[in-house]
Order: sequence, then structure tokens, then C-alpha cells
Amino acid sequence: MSERKPRIGQSRTTLSDVADYIGVSAITVSRALNKPELVSEALRVRIDEAVQTLGYVPNRAARALASARSHSVVVLVPSLSNTVFVDTLAAIHDTLYPSGYQMLIGDTRYSAQEEENLLRTYLEYNPDGILITGFDHTPATRSLLGAAGIPTVHMMELDDSATMPCVGFSQFDSGYALTRFLIEKGYRRIAFLAAQLDPRTLKRGEGYRAALREAGLYSPQRELAEPSPSSVGLGAQLLDRLLEQAPDCDAIFCNNDDLALGVMFQCQRRHIAVPEQLAIAGFNDLDASAWTNPPLTSVATPRYEIGREAALMLLALMSGRAPVSTRVDLGYRLVVRHST
Repeated sequence: MSERKPRIGQSRTTLSDVADYIGVSAITVSRALNKPELVSEALRVRIDEAVQTLGYVPNRAARALASARSHSVVVLVPSLSNTVFVDTLAAIHDTLYPSGYQMLIGDTRYSAQEEENLLRTYLEYNPDGILITGFDHTPATRSLLGAAGIPTVHMMELDDSATMPCVGFSQFDSGYALTRFLIEKGYRRIAFLAAQLDPRTLKRGEGYRAALREAGLYSPQRELAEPSPSSVGLGAQLLDRLLEQAPDCDAIFCNNDDLALGVMFQCQRRHIAVPEQLAIAGFNDLDASAWTNPPLTSVATPRYEIGREAALMLLALMSGRAPVSTRVDLGYRLVVRHST
């Protein structure tokens, strides 16, 4: 499949574009946006609709020369407390800072609407580039990204259509691989515990189900998904709920290591031997996972590397150079320990 070249240097939507769209002067549009009481309600409505349609946002750097650069990059991540994204942010800083760029960091809190709000705000600062997590955006966010004409790289996931610059790994494949590993170890009643339910979580779940269905082992009774934020405590609670509805489980695939740690601690409280009675596997391979008793099997994800490669790709795009590839798959690694 051929890759489409990223758009480089496309100008952002301007006040004049909005004016031309509805057939009025740029001065009229400016007046309507800055002093709406000076224009008719009907005209305000038309201008508001044009602004939404074209994805126009005010440019706070408009007084500067047209060629001026802000030397800032917008970075939107779902969480500032999740170690996964803390590691990625560290890599982005380490890569961009030596080139003179500052980060405008936004915490979307796993909300597509909050991501849209943050993007609207940060676009007013005329950033030189955007690093954004995943592809689960509102239609307005997609419109804003398209209209801005600013180099953008997506992180954590891969675009199968190869039309958007991205750096990450296959969430589906990693979920499938961990489940296949458990099946090959001889486990037959494998459960899946999930929290937060963001797009990456859901894709891991799809991989889990695909592997079990291939083996003729899938049972919806062994799946438990909770939209609440993930935590160690929630992992303990989910184990109790799971064993009520599916007490015959012999292995559990936890969507992340936080949940897996909670499951392991609760197994100790309930005197459930791991892995003799119940095998446990996590995801992301956090530092603590190697030091549990027994040590936790997990999927190591390239969090720092994703941040570094995404930032390097963005640097190339911002300088007007096409990177070697606009779809970088960094893969994942299954780390087998004694919990399975």
C-alpha cells in the first residue's frame, strides 16, 4: 500500500477565508468576532457557522511576521499521572528541547470533547507542530487539524490506511499475542479485566477475543469491563466481581499492570495461589511488575521510544522534510515471569 505524503507548509484558515466564504469583508468578520453587538444577529449566525465549518481559530501571533515561528509544540495526552504517558512526555521533551522547542501540554482526561477544547485553545498560540494521542477524535477536532495545516503526528496507535503520520504499535496484535501465550501455556478459562475503556483498551480486548475464538475457548462470562479510571484498588474489586460470575477462571489477562497488581494483592488476601490456582498477566510492564511476589508477566510497551520517534518525525515535518516513513511500528515485547 502506498503512503500519502504528509501535508507540509499548508497555510491555516484565515479571517479572509471566513470572509470570502460568506461574501463579506474581513473587517466585518473581525468586528463580529470581537464586538458582536455591532453586527446583526443574522450575520453573527452566518459568521459563526462559517467559523465552525472552516475550522477557523484566532491567531494570537497575528501581529508577528507571517514567517515567524512560535517554537512551541502542542502535546495532547490522556493523563499526566499515568506512567505510560509520563515516560512518553519525558522522551518528547528530551528530543524537542535541544532543538529549541517548548511543549504546550494538555491533559485530555480520556475525553474526546476535552481534547477538542484544548486543541482550540492551543491553536491560538500558533504552534509549529502537534503531537496527539490516538485517532479517536471528534469531527470538530478532525476539522481543526485539517484546517490548521500544522504538521501533526499521532502517537500510541497505528493508522492502517497509512494516510496520517503516526508512531506506535498494534494494540490488537499485542492483546492477541498475550492471550495466545496463555493458551499455549495450557490455560483454557482465560478472563479479561479492563478499566477506563479508551480505544487502546478496547483494541486489546478485541485481540483477546480473537485469540480465544480461534481456539474455541471464548466465553463472555469471563470478561469484565469497568469505565472507571484504572487503579490498583479497582483491580482488587474486579477480581472479587469476576470470581462471583466466573469462579472457574484459571488465568486473567489484565488490561494494564495497575489492575494486575490489585488482582495479585487480592489473591494473597483470599489465599489464592498464583499461578498454581490462578495465573495473572498484565500490560505495559511497569517498574513494580518485576518485584511483585511472584513477579508479573506483562507486555512491555515502548513508551519512551514512541515519544522520541514521534518527536523526531515531527521535527522533520516542521523543517519541511519528509521523514523516511510516516508510519513507524515500534512493536511490543512479551515479558514472561512467574505469575503465569
